[in-house]
Amino acid sequence: SQTLSEEFAKAARQLKKEAPRILFGKIDVTHQYDSRKEFNIGELPTVKFFVDGSRKDPIDCKRVRQASAFITWVKRRTGPSTVLINSTDEAEAIIHADNLAVIGFFKELHNDSVEDFCETARDVPEMSFGMTASKDICANYSIQKNTLVVFKKGKPVHNEVLEDGRQNKLDLTRLMKTFTLDLVTEYNLETSVKIFDVPVENHILLFTPTNSEMFNEIHENYKSAAMEFRGKIMFVSVDTNETRNGRIFEYFRIREVDLPAVRILNLTSDAKYKMSADEVTVENIREFCQSYLNGKAKPHRSSEEIPEEWDKMPVKVLVGKNF
Repeated sequence: SQTLSEEFAKAARQLKKEAPRILFGKIDVTHQYDSRKEFNIGELPTVKFFVDGSRKDPIDCKRVRQASAFITWVKRRTGPSTVLINSTDEAEAIIHADNLAVIGFFKELHNDSVEDFCETARDVPEMSFGMTASKDICANYSIQKNTLVVFKKGKPVHNEVLEDGRQNKLDLTRLMKTFTLDLVTEYNLETSVKIFDVPVENHILLFTPTNSEMFNEIHENYKSAAMEFRGKIMFVSVDTNETRNGRIFEYFRIREVDLPAVRILNLTSDAKYKMSADEVTVENIREFCQSYLNGKAKPHRSSEEIPEEWDKMPVKVLVGKNF
């Protein structure tokens, strides 16, 4: 897109001053067919990072859209991905420097959890990352195990105990990316791209008018359930009074009589799931999400009612509910 191209150019100008050995270039693959085939370019635009002059196995730069994030992403690929923290003052400086910060507290800095933490930092340039193995610093934050702590506006909002083999880099990246959005993100033109930039394939959507008398209660219940499933299911709300959301209503075939409605969408299979309970309570949402994650929920197919005599004639009349 034009916006991404502009941000890419802005990052190139900045890095030309800070790190002139890193070169930026653009290829119009609509004309350079050989390059498109060689580097396996599918969707456009695509950004790839080549290391040490090698044309083999370039690194994909995915879901990075701002110049500042481009710069951080490149720097973390060419240097340390995290800051080594040696004092509480240094930890506090990182925590308060940006809106979002992640600190890894470790017993020692040579294990699989540390490696996964550093790899995650490379793929999440929107957040500041630091790590420490200082007993005093860990004690100051009441940390006893290898733990990742997410800070938002200087306050801890999430603790994740890191155990070798329990989480992999993809799990951590997926979890960290969710903090770049609100716990419940309202769907609109601005957030629609950001929602799909977070690598969580399961989305749950709440369809309800924001001017409803029950909105605050429903939204609070929805938000309360969201915390438990962070990193596993993306929670999205859709204002049904917003006419610009018409296409998403059509996609899920949501009618006014259905409101409030809750659906789950799997982005990989495009399968849709309907919450059977009518009331949007914390318990109902939690049960719906857990049933889906456990593989017990059945995909929802929009359908007319089954005709009374659908099987009485030689040619059977089938609708979605027959299946």
